[in-house]
Amino acid sequence: MKRRDFIQKTAASASVFSIVPSHVLGFSGTAPNDKVQLGFIGVGKQGRGLMKNFVNYEGAAVMAVSDVDRLKMNFFSETFQESMKKEGKATYALDEISSYRDLLARKDIDAVVIASPDHWHAQMAVDAAKAGKDIYCEKPLSSSVAEGRAMVDAARKYDRVFQTGSMQRSWDRFRHGVNLIRNGYIGTITSINVAIGAPYKACDLPSQEIPENIDWEAWIGPAPYRGYHFDLACPIEDKRWGMWRDYTPFGGGMITDWGAHMFDIVQWALDMDHTGPLQFNPPGGVATEGLTYTYENGITVTHTKWGKGNNEIQFIGTEGSLEISRSYLKTFPNAALADTPLKDSDTQRVYNSPNHHLDWLDAIKNRTRPICDVEVGHRTASVCNVANIAYALQRPLEWNPQSEQFIDDLGANLMLDRAYRGLWDYRDF
Repeated sequence: MKRRDFIQKTAASASVFSIVPSHVLGFSGTAPNDKVQLGFIGVGKQGRGLMKNFVNYEGAAVMAVSDVDRLKMNFFSETFQESMKKEGKATYALDEISSYRDLLARKDIDAVVIASPDHWHAQMAVDAAKAGKDIYCEKPLSSSVAEGRAMVDAARKYDRVFQTGSMQRSWDRFRHGVNLIRNGYIGTITSINVAIGAPYKACDLPSQEIPENIDWEAWIGPAPYRGYHFDLACPIEDKRWGMWRDYTPFGGGMITDWGAHMFDIVQWALDMDHTGPLQFNPPGGVATEGLTYTYENGITVTHTKWGKGNNEIQFIGTEGSLEISRSYLKTFPNAALADTPLKDSDTQRVYNSPNHHLDWLDAIKNRTRPICDVEVGHRTASVCNVANIAYALQRPLEWNPQSEQFIDDLGANLMLDRAYRGLWDYRDF
């Protein structure tokens, strides 16, 4: 039997039993039988932060870790031990695995948390689906529209529970704001302003000597090769967020990094989770803000710094406005709406997830789709990625969200995918 056929057949068979954690079926593992056993892939600042949450949950057990940086794996394990002790739980050693595919081959791993740089998301998630693992993948879900669609298709083919890490959907403030909009408390929405940072830019960092603790070839993976720089892969002691986020092809700038949060709330509030805008209009010349995109219902969304800072949204309706960020919710002219509990019938418009990570674990147990299912994450990432294309081409684009293609624009359509280096191929599933 060919290896690919074998993987497909075994993954399909395994999905029948996937409600039960794999170690219950006789595989190795130290966690109690009622826990979902987790492997973490990519264990920088975000990965460690996620781990500190998952150690709090009785329904999960962290078992193994994989990263191309040996020191980061060591630090992750140390942080795990400290977190377990803090929670008053018995400690145990994590397996540190340099190759994420070796982690995926482990039969005692039920699900994986992917917190690698963005350019790795598609390959890792597709491989995880093929291996029969449920998936939590950080936002932005993908670096291209084609990658995102493949991630959806792979998750569906192998019947995987896939949560996108857009955790604002599980926050009370954003849920309340979305319910206010969905129930017409500020009238009909006419326009929206979203303040986030700039689009991606070319990486012009000089090459530096590669530290011994990093497998730089593996860090680059499917992306075009370039030399190491500590801004791309920050040392542990630096405590910064990696600046790979700013540079193509590793990240999509703040358009994807924070757009995956704020454009996501726009998609949710407008009930557009399975579609997207029709037109993208960037400003003329070289610009880092000012792009407007338009939905079929005529609502326009403008990427602009409309208030005092970044990462905030302004919804403008026919009877008022609503402004929201991670630190505030304001409504005008009726300020009380922001703090007034809604009647029960008005809270049923959106999925109620009080905790993003537990929502995923519950969905794994029940074999249901979580609040930010892979299709939802893909649609938001598509808005971000298409916006970056419009900024790069500096001209209006007509978008068909059903076919996920630009209309009569071959050049723009060529930018919906990106070339992979070497033998990596996210489409092989």
